[in-house]
Amino acid sequence: MSILQYFEEQKSGTLPEKYHDLTQNEMEVRITQIKEQLGEKLFIPGHHYQRDDVIQFADSAGDSLQLAQICADNEKAEHIVFCGVHFMAETADILTTDKQKVYLPDMRAGCSMADMADIFQTDRAWEALEKLFGETIVPLTYVNSTAAIKAFVGKNGGATVTSSNAHAMVQWAFTQKERILFLPDQHLGRNTAFDVGVPLNEMAVWDPINDKLEFEGSVEDIKVVLWKGHCSVHEKFTIQNTIDVRNQYPEMRIIVHPECSREVVALADDSGSTKNIIDKINEAKPGSQWAVGTEMNLVNRLIKTHPDKHIISLNPSMCPCLTMNRIDLPHLLWSLEGIVNGETINQIIVDEETTKDAILALNRMLERA
Repeated sequence: MSILQYFEEQKSGTLPEKYHDLTQNEMEVRITQIKEQLGEKLFIPGHHYQRDDVIQFADSAGDSLQLAQICADNEKAEHIVFCGVHFMAETADILTTDKQKVYLPDMRAGCSMADMADIFQTDRAWEALEKLFGETIVPLTYVNSTAAIKAFVGKNGGATVTSSNAHAMVQWAFTQKERILFLPDQHLGRNTAFDVGVPLNEMAVWDPINDKLEFEGSVEDIKVVLWKGHCSVHEKFTIQNTIDVRNQYPEMRIIVHPECSREVVALADDSGSTKNIIDKINEAKPGSQWAVGTEMNLVNRLIKTHPDKHIISLNPSMCPCLTMNRIDLPHLLWSLEGIVNGETINQIIVDEETTKDAILALNRMLERA
């Protein structure tokens, strides 16, 4: 996205004052009416981390992989209003047809992790790594990344990954080249590589701020280069949190997202994607006890939907993902009324060249999903 495109998007990003004066009931009634009016022309995907008042209107709820697949398969909807964050809406625009329009209700709904790797930093890193390793390295990027990063990965023979299929994609990458550059979440990269058999002492970290490779030992031993990025939510789960749960609830199982640090994942009983966490708890026996290390909106929803189980957040001080939480009823209604009134509000458009390269990376993942 160019600077001009960014500021053009921001112009349409201010919620009109009238939406602040509506009651929740008024907004819910109007959203329901619009959904009925538009029927199959409208599709609302919602990420699991969305607020309850928003997720109730999602036509499909899921994690990043599920929603990417659903958007790719949906050819009927003319308008896709993505209740998630910016990179997810970009992915939907990349995977859908030119006749379909994708909207993000609030342009401020970004992802701090995705922001930790921009294309300029990545180009510099790749130039340095190619000097070190020649053609022995292939890039992978978590879907929690910008369209520009996905395009870079696609152009250089790599693929996207999600937390659901990271193991399969890392194993695939090692059939392509000897080494991997994993963007932008070092924790998911480290946990996944470790699980598929790469020792920690064969993993390096690329610091994009200082353009520096952090590694002790011979560079010839490096198998995985991890981008120095992280999820601001999952990094708040700590070793002390696991110790506290073990002391207070000796029978409680700890399940965490692989965006948590390696130390926390190692101390947990289970780790897995958002879908994996949901499935594990859905399948668990009544009376079972769970401390969950992931986003708080989802944890609260699990608590509500499983009154027969004792579920807590691994970190009792955890708050919801602040950027994901920016999607609220006023912004959702504003976006939907814009469609009905023929206005283009907060449309996400990925340019043709970026789309062409990014779809290579996405398709390499979706073919193995």
